[in-house]
Amino acid sequence: MIIQACLNGGRMKDFNAAVPTTPDEIIADAAAAVKAGANELHIHIRDADGRETLKPDVVDATIAGVRKVCPGTLVGISTGHWIEKDDFRRRDYLQSIQVLPDYASVNMNEGDCEGVVRILRDRNVPIEVGMWVAADAKRAMEIGVESGALRYLIEIMSQEQANADEDLAGFDAILPTMEAKPVLLHGLNVTKWPLADLALSRGYSTRVGFEDGKLLPDGREAKSNAEIVAEAIRRKSGPKV
Repeated sequence: MIIQACLNGGRMKDFNAAVPTTPDEIIADAAAAVKAGANELHIHIRDADGRETLKPDVVDATIAGVRKVCPGTLVGISTGHWIEKDDFRRRDYLQSIQVLPDYASVNMNEGDCEGVVRILRDRNVPIEVGMWVAADAKRAMEIGVESGALRYLIEIMSQEQANADEDLAGFDAILPTMEAKPVLLHGLNVTKWPLADLALSRGYSTRVGFEDGKLLPDGREAKSNAEIVAEAIRRKSGPKV
């Protein structure tokens, strides 16, 4: 059971001034998050202008920089289609990265997810299987991604509690039919903390950080990813208040 720090996602400075949006900011923020207690890192690679990218030189430099300041910490990256908006370019970049991540997240709701999985497997990069709804779990089974998976990443995106509960119930029904793997469960914005608490109560891993929301449980806006991580660590080890 781990606490993963999701540092940025697609967020920009207008969301929170502390969102890391350049390679240097990501490296510094990663170090602070790990110091606050994060066990792993999930990063959306950015170029010098703050744009998400999978360009190999930027990925290589960022991962190398993070590893230098966070030795021994697993570093994962997003491979989302929206980053490059072109399946052929995404595949080419993923085949050309030299400093490989410790794992990569692949969204099962993307049309070319099977091709991305194939490339990552060929390069011995463990896969975090991203699933938003139960249909994504069915897709994961169809393409046979379970056997090489690091874990199942259950991402509840619904902002209405009833819908979130329904989505989670769908996963509760289908997970027993899948190959047993560790689970990381997380929410988004209003469901971030409730689902983090639920994940920890179930013995699942969870993740927190600006990618998934900027508010602390008491409604205050976090000043940093490190502050969010520290709160998650506190909730993991003590009463939820």
